[in-house]
Amino acid sequence: MSQQGLQVSLVFSADDQAWIRREGIAVPSFWQGHGVAPAVGDVVRFAGRQFVIQTRVWESDGTSTMLRLFVGDARAQSDTSFGTA
Repeated sequence: MSQQGLQVSLVFSADDQAWIRREGIAVPSFWQGHGVAPAVGDVVRFAGRQFVIQTRVWESDGTSTMLRLFVGDARAQSDTSFGTA
């Protein structure tokens, strides 16, 4: 399946939206140009915080497809331990 026309939109909680606006943070286009859509459980990091994708909602208006990703509340990057080898 081609993901060429796929638009991906991150949906944040009201508190996180306020933080993003207040700090003037530009949310990166993480999946622009990628051939694989994000999955539930994926983590995105920016501006010193991380967000876990909790829900995916596919929408179509007949001409384009939108994937809305609802993310959990922000957590500091240091809250996650990836372990050591």
